[in-house]
Amino acid sequence: MSAGLGLRLLLLVVGAMGLQGAPEDEETRQIYLQFNPGSSSSSVNLLHTRAVGNGSTIHYVWSTIGAPTVLLIYTETEHSHLRVNWTKLLSPDPSGAIAMEPADSVLYSTALTFTRIFEYKDVNNTADFSGTADKYFYPPYDLSNFTWDNANDTMNSTSFSFRLSGVHASDPTGSFRNGSVSFRISAYDRPGRDASSPRLLHTANCTKLEFMISGVQPRGNHSRFALEMVTLEKSGRKKVRSVRSIDDEYTPTIFEVMELVPDAPNASHAHGYFQWKSVAYGSVSGTRSDSLPCIVHEPQNMNETLTVPSIIQAFYGEPLGDQYNMEALNVSFGIADGDFYDKSKFLGWSALVGYGTPPRDSFSILVISIMAVALGTPFLLLIVGAIVVSVMKKQVFSNYDPIN
Repeated sequence: MSAGLGLRLLLLVVGAMGLQGAPEDEETRQIYLQFNPGSSSSSVNLLHTRAVGNGSTIHYVWSTIGAPTVLLIYTETEHSHLRVNWTKLLSPDPSGAIAMEPADSVLYSTALTFTRIFEYKDVNNTADFSGTADKYFYPPYDLSNFTWDNANDTMNSTSFSFRLSGVHASDPTGSFRNGSVSFRISAYDRPGRDASSPRLLHTANCTKLEFMISGVQPRGNHSRFALEMVTLEKSGRKKVRSVRSIDDEYTPTIFEVMELVPDAPNASHAHGYFQWKSVAYGSVSGTRSDSLPCIVHEPQNMNETLTVPSIIQAFYGEPLGDQYNMEALNVSFGIADGDFYDKSKFLGWSALVGYGTPPRDSFSILVISIMAVALGTPFLLLIVGAIVVSVMKKQVFSNYDPIN
């Protein structure tokens, strides 16, 4: 094989590596945002995002009625719409208050609710969230007891985004005097990559949430936090899986992507997913020096101990019965011997909520170029060496005088 042919094959291989992991779903969707559809009240938050296209609609219903919760509903039509019975939704029994029409168009649905924020004093700086003796756990913040701002004031029809921002309703310690907890939600109408860290790759079949604790005064020295979430899946459990990611210029040093997906290998249709990189940030800018590795803890069954959040009860009814499974999982933020929350009084973490195949990261153009140069250099040296040897041989033979 010639050196030139070898170089061409190398470039083809590197190009194929660059395409590996590219999003399979190149769909685009039309995005519509609604605040409290069918109601003129602004006393509560219920935000409806519709992602329409390709013969289907993905509905995301976000609410702070109770703990912050999102319903993901996938319908096999572009003409499905949300119906809300506000009188029933705000009553003690909200069952059936939220429905999708036509009802038979719903192919899949799931729910995710953010229930509590744990704060603990990490005495020995181990970042171990387990309840061992070297930890002091403060009373957790129950997000259903928060007071939430009017999200309609934050809606942006250009970026398809809004923010749910709240403070502890009673706040006996004054921790929220100058701070808040917020969830910034962004929808996407096409595939792409976020400009902000950790530069998540997305499709039009998902939305992003950014969880932030900003300016909240810690209740002691050396505080760390963890976020508790509860998921709902019909007829089965969910599992956490780790996907090894490519370390390139988008999120340096981060090799792992975590995914929460249904444990249903033989399912006849796609499912919802929750995906994030194993990193949070201690600053708004999200620089590498402010990165905080995060750890996910395995889901635990909550069917017997959890009070069903009102928006979940409104859509699925109550009791949920054996056909629905609710599980809680925690994501803790920080690394042993790392910085505490006290340093910057900021914590930011991003994740994707979507339907279908989770996005898969790939080699960037920069990394492909570096690899092509690095791996192609030996071939170039081989070519140059062959030329030099050939020229030297010609010179040797041209200066050779035969012996008579």
